[in-house]
Amino acid sequence: MVLSQLPPKPDFEALNASAPATADRRTLILALIGNLVSSWSNNESLFIYVLMILMRTDQASAALTFATLNTTRARLDLIQRLAKITIKDKSLDRSLSKIIDRFNETTHVRNEFNHCMYIVDASGQITHTQSMRIVQTKNSLQFGETKPMDEARLKSMVKTIKEMTRINRDIWDILPRLEAHLRSNAPAP
Repeated sequence: MVLSQLPPKPDFEALNASAPATADRRTLILALIGNLVSSWSNNESLFIYVLMILMRTDQASAALTFATLNTTRARLDLIQRLAKITIKDKSLDRSLSKIIDRFNETTHVRNEFNHCMYIVDASGQITHTQSMRIVQTKNSLQFGETKPMDEARLKSMVKTIKEMTRINRDIWDILPRLEAHLRSNAPAP
């Protein structure tokens, strides 16, 4: 007889009965995840304007180029390469690079919550996340890391959301500087 490797099927009736008692915490966690995702998406979309300025093109063309590249990494690589050949002001180039680095750091957190399995207890409370990544060690292969959804983790999410807000403001602040720099360094007609 072969024993199943599947986890036990949840008692959905019991979950439904006890879930209202944990609704507030679950709603908080889901709201934080939603804020992470929407803040990150807004920030990523602002890079269309950076691309527009660096390519010296219109918004539609920049958006088309941006959307054609199917990963964030490819989009940011293009922006960084264009910056290297178009930005002559080292300070401005460093500022843009720092923004991109900070954005990449928040991307790790966003990906962590966007690409995981949420583990709930018998009362419907989200207790852990399990990464969907395969972790290969020297001696084994493991299915993702499991992390608790404790107060420290929630505080970390709030901290990341605040950083995403600062990144958003910093992108908006660098756009006119970038535009003015490239306009002043435009080749003569």
